[in-house]
Amino acid sequence: MNHKVTIADIARELNLTGATVSRALNNRKGTSEETRRMVQETAERMNYRRDRIAYSLRSGRTNIIGVIIPSAEINFFGSVVHGIESMANKHGYSVLIYQSNELPEYEIKGIETFLSSRVDGILASIAKETTDFSHYLEIKERGVPLVFFDRANDSLNIPSVVINDYKGAYIATEHLIRQGYKRIAHIAGQQHLKIFKDRLDGYKAALEAYGIPVENELVYYGNVSIDAGRQAIQHLLALSRPPDAVFAVEDFTALGAVKELKDKKIEIPEAFGVVGFANESFDEHITPSLSSIDQQTVQMGKEAFRLLMELIEDKGDVREHTKSKIVLEPVAVFRQSSMRR
Repeated sequence: MNHKVTIADIARELNLTGATVSRALNNRKGTSEETRRMVQETAERMNYRRDRIAYSLRSGRTNIIGVIIPSAEINFFGSVVHGIESMANKHGYSVLIYQSNELPEYEIKGIETFLSSRVDGILASIAKETTDFSHYLEIKERGVPLVFFDRANDSLNIPSVVINDYKGAYIATEHLIRQGYKRIAHIAGQQHLKIFKDRLDGYKAALEAYGIPVENELVYYGNVSIDAGRQAIQHLLALSRPPDAVFAVEDFTALGAVKELKDKKIEIPEAFGVVGFANESFDEHITPSLSSIDQQTVQMGKEAFRLLMELIEDKGDVREHTKSKIVLEPVAVFRQSSMRR
């Protein structure tokens, strides 16, 4: 009869206490990096398999976290999840993923699923259509660790990891100005979401810094999609003084703009420049390749997981945890769609 390897077996093998082995296997504080490595290598060699049910009953933890993403179709969120999972694997955690489809009702369903699964914590990016945040406040009131990534709401006093959207938008708009474009439009997103408001503000600030007046008619408010990009270009080109460049709030909107401009036989970037935001995987493969602002997605996922682990490991009351916000620097990736010079 095969013997099932236990923590006690590993402890005897290494002449350590069971408590030390347990801490090392679960990446807890109180053990050195060398001890953790030695314990984990020995556990793998001895074919140790954790009894998750027993562990959960003893520790009150499941070693599972929930992740809510707005859409699985957008590479940006897949890349963030990659960063989350790379850290989760190192710390012995499994990841449950729920797609909100940009709707608050699906966010609520996802939260209910996670809570019934007794996850140790939740990472979430807010859906575009969410304007009532009470379901997120309920997570906090229940004492379940919660961290926002990319799309956050500062007024909720919940830890978050975001990009500097204002600075990214400023860089994108300034680039178009320096390329010689004279009338630069912006295709904006829903302004109740901070990331989209910050991008609009960054666009305006760049224009003002270069002495260019901000014209309301050059700001088109869309729903952030390929169709919105197409509709925006149709609207902007119909103006009595149409623009010669556009900074789009994100890359799918920018892709729609590129498609519409090409359908109208308008040369990009010679006659019209386009810059997006997110640096989606398709950007370098379309013609012309799309200029964009990279959001350091993998790093965002890693930092979000690290913040969540701080909450989970914190022995205090999660509801009283001081807000922590990590702001990552945007990285400009300029390609053919805006490089006129």
